[in-house]
Amino acid sequence: MQTFLMVVMAIVSIFLIVSVLLQSGNSDGLSGSIAGGAEQLFGKKKSSPYEALLKKLTVVAAVLFIVISLILLAVK
Repeated sequence: MQTFLMVVMAIVSIFLIVSVLLQSGNSDGLSGSIAGGAEQLFGKKKSSPYEALLKKLTVVAAVLFIVISLILLAVK
């Protein structure tokens, strides 16, 4: 059981790393936070369906990572 969970944890970890690296940045640095902060706040910057799906998959992978980590901690 523990070996299976560790293999699943490795797969989820790799998927989480890849999904985070594939996402685009949220701001343009310091100048984007000062000048363009209102655009992000009021939703003028629309994201593509690909980015929305990638964000959802990242959240699912993060939740799985946390749950499997807690299960592995309880099994030991």
